[in-house]
Amino acid sequence: MDTNRVALMGIIIEDSGAASRVNGLLHEYGEYIIGRMGVPYRERRMNIISIVMDAPQETVSALSGKLGMIPGVSSKCLYAKQQGQ
Repeated sequence: MDTNRVALMGIIIEDSGAASRVNGLLHEYGEYIIGRMGVPYRERRMNIISIVMDAPQETVSALSGKLGMIPGVSSKCLYAKQQGQ
């Protein structure tokens, strides 16, 4: 079994039509999400979302990869140095 990692994921949505797909994926991985903050950047017509997760690294990577495959969406992850219990 994988050890959980605390991760911060940054998501940028440049195509507003992709928002429902992004929200669907976030709902699918909701059991691992411990916090979420969304910021609409109206001047640039984009949305920025930060997600804090406590999950196996493979799960975090899978979500980030699925998000990155959506046209108009970018995502990157940062992991805490300390591994979970």
